[in-house]
Amino acid sequence: MASDLVQAATLGVVQGITEFLPVSSTGHLIVVPALLGWRDGVVNELNFDVALHVGTLIAVVGAFWRDWVDLAGAAWRSLRDRSLAEPEARLAWLIALGTVPAALAGALFQRQVESVLRSPLVVGTMMVAVGLILAVVDRLARHERDELDLRPLDALAIGIGQALALIPGTSRSGATIATGLALGLTRPAAARFSFLLSAPITFGAVAKQSVDVARHGLSSSEMAMFGVGAVTAGVSGIIAIRGLLHFLRSRGLMPFVIYRVIAGALIIGLAASGRLE
Repeated sequence: MASDLVQAATLGVVQGITEFLPVSSTGHLIVVPALLGWRDGVVNELNFDVALHVGTLIAVVGAFWRDWVDLAGAAWRSLRDRSLAEPEARLAWLIALGTVPAALAGALFQRQVESVLRSPLVVGTMMVAVGLILAVVDRLARHERDELDLRPLDALAIGIGQALALIPGTSRSGATIATGLALGLTRPAAARFSFLLSAPITFGAVAKQSVDVARHGLSSSEMAMFGVGAVTAGVSGIIAIRGLLHFLRSRGLMPFVIYRVIAGALIIGLAASGRLE
């Protein structure tokens, strides 16, 4: 039981940090247990995956709760008045629009992604490839727009980036931030829209998986693991969100690019040598 709680806490922290930093949470959740030999146990079951998503949702709602109140109010008024005059109303509906590509991709390809592409070699390759894309985009981007300047096609483009992050090692935040930068957003604006965009798709994942978990129920030990994973993911996620937004006000993405390339190359090497499967 104690070892399971350690695993739950460790992977909760890994999820919370890597979900919001542009380094790939799915990739780390594949590689870290493999490196540590955690191939069995409760942490690899469906209910723990739900716990991690609950933690992620807690983080993005908690870090932006004032924004969510403003966005919900503006969206309601836009429906009542049939007007998109408020910038916050437009942003709320752009978040909804940007969620569509990932929702469709998840419905159509989730099983294939989890069975065919869930390997360390894919993770390492995508870590390097997306890292290099981030480097190029961050260097060439204009950095002159904020999230309230986005248009529908911009939101769809960023949403497609989020959909591509189904491939392990891509990084949802990395793909969406890179797309936002390519569209001329400032680094903080690209990160903010990326984080806000993550909430609806995460909520959908929690709702869908919770139905499956409810059918089977949770034992007392599983409930303990669920709670530890959700809390550690939520707390570390809020810290990661606030830390990245503060960091991007004055610095670029190169530290994350370097990390991705080095980590990806090591993963590819370990996978090629048979030390990581």
